[in-house]
Amino acid sequence: MTNSMTAFANSETDFENLTISCELRSVNHRYCDINLRIPERFRYAEAAIRRPISQKLKRGKIECSLSYKKHPQIQQALNIDRQAVEALLTTTREIEQLMDHPDSFSPLDVLAFPGIQVEAESDKIALQEALLLLVKTATDNLLEARQREGFQLARLITLRCEKMQQFVTQAKIRLPVVLEQLRTKLKNQIAELVADPDYDRVEQEMVLLTQKLDVDEELDRLETHIAEVLRVLEQKEPIGRRLDFLMQEMNREANTLGSKSADKEMTSISIELKVLIEQMREQVQNIE
Repeated sequence: MTNSMTAFANSETDFENLTISCELRSVNHRYCDINLRIPERFRYAEAAIRRPISQKLKRGKIECSLSYKKHPQIQQALNIDRQAVEALLTTTREIEQLMDHPDSFSPLDVLAFPGIQVEAESDKIALQEALLLLVKTATDNLLEARQREGFQLARLITLRCEKMQQFVTQAKIRLPVVLEQLRTKLKNQIAELVADPDYDRVEQEMVLLTQKLDVDEELDRLETHIAEVLRVLEQKEPIGRRLDFLMQEMNREANTLGSKSADKEMTSISIELKVLIEQMREQVQNIE
């Protein structure tokens, strides 16, 4: 199944007096690059949080953001770090002695100072399990979103492959006509310039020229690459790199077709093929 690397998903869960949220964003990247943005309270579970993401997503730059908020309806006693309060007050008195007109402050000002309030410790094992379940749910949602977009990408690539096949068929039909027209044109030009031409020598030269302009092999390889792209789109493992390689190979054959072209219609076919390949290449960049 074709998966896109571009998607967004989120999920929420409740744990004790907290509502925990997880947001996952992914964009295209050569490898699997996971960037975590998590509160310090969850930092101890960082390695475990990465695990379900890396197991299910093989490519892409993934940003995982975890946040939490307390339930406002739950009233809890405030816990304070007494040592921090004592250190703050001692330092404040020392500063006041250096000031002419020190400003007074209230206990609420002390509570607002960083590090004074201490949150009640949660069961770390239970919290980690809740975080893992939350991240797994968000990862599954992200994978579903990537699959939906990947399905659309695969459909667009398939349509372009079918269009390419039509142009290749046109080129195969046109090629014998082009070579015969070229043969006739050169014979007529030689007949006009030379009174008694050596037609055996002319025929030998025509064979060599025809070999140089013959693009049957390029057209056959293009058909092979088109069939391979359609086959790869049906595979279940990540296929982005394989498709990227096939785009390069198809572009090489289309360029050769253009360079060997001796006919306006063949040149036009080469251009159309390169346009379709470039359109597919841009879509392939987003495929896992």
